[in-house]
Amino acid sequence: MKKNQILSVLLLICVSVSAQFTQKPLPYNYNALEPFIDAQTMEIHYSKHHAAYVKNLNTAVIGTDAEKMTITEIFANVSKLSPAIRNNAGGHFNHEFFWSILTPEKNTKPSADLEKAINETFGSVETLKEKVNAAAASRFGSGWVWLYVGQEGKLAICTTANQDNPLMDIAENKGMPILGIDVWEHAYYLKYQNKRADYVNAIWNVINWNEVSNYYKTATTKKKGKFDDWQALKDFHKVMSQTFHPSEEGNLEPIKKRSSEMVEKANLLAKSIIPAEFNSKEVVAAVKKLETDSKKLDKLVKSKKSDKEITMALTKLHDVFHEIIGLCSNEDHH
Repeated sequence: MKKNQILSVLLLICVSVSAQFTQKPLPYNYNALEPFIDAQTMEIHYSKHHAAYVKNLNTAVIGTDAEKMTITEIFANVSKLSPAIRNNAGGHFNHEFFWSILTPEKNTKPSADLEKAINETFGSVETLKEKVNAAAASRFGSGWVWLYVGQEGKLAICTTANQDNPLMDIAENKGMPILGIDVWEHAYYLKYQNKRADYVNAIWNVINWNEVSNYYKTATTKKKGKFDDWQALKDFHKVMSQTFHPSEEGNLEPIKKRSSEMVEKANLLAKSIIPAEFNSKEVVAAVKKLETDSKKLDKLVKSKKSDKEITMALTKLHDVFHEIIGLCSNEDHH
């Protein structure tokens, strides 16, 4: 092997080892989904489009706050990150997710639990397909259509533009995706030309309902989790701890200086995706109250109200925070 070839190989090894995000192997051959998705489209889609998102994401995060973040943490903070990180992180995750819910296996079916939820929400699996198809047709320009579990644990359908998804803190419809269909033209144009409806109708023949069912189970299973899984709650707790405990000793300077930061962290918490193990109507309501009460506290501080009023408001906010902790504890956590 020539010297320049050796250097090239070493460079590739270094890049692959240091890369924060990597592309998983496609779980089937390029031609495995024919005739519904042709081999050439699959190869270009996976090896060019998806690969480019991974490469560009690794470049975009260098020297930023996202450099040490997981993809989930990026989505929870995407409103504070660059468009390059948002678009490429979404492009990477969305495609990895997309490959996982497609299969050459014939006649997979939703699990009993998922089918029950589909029937309760949409009437039937066929009606669900019709609604997803209609949503896909209505998405103007490039984007995705999603079946997801919303923050109250119910199934819902939405679309997102470009490479956005329901996990992002900027998402209009937040939740855990269990099925996603790429409706960018590069996903279907070679075979279907401009006939997006034909492509979406055909893709149901290769949906991996086993995997969709697994995603549904994960999204709806209540389990004892770690609070470390909810970064936005940790961020709020840090400010709460550093302002409330001094107030117990009569020192209100920390909260007077950081009341606006408290509001910011409360807003981010309200926009964040609640981990499935903590998700309930009560937690959603308590988080909303935390956001409202943080704003009230900040208004008192800005209006230079009495120390007594500020202390009472901060104590009330602290109580709401611990209400969330209690609700997330499943009676035996902490």
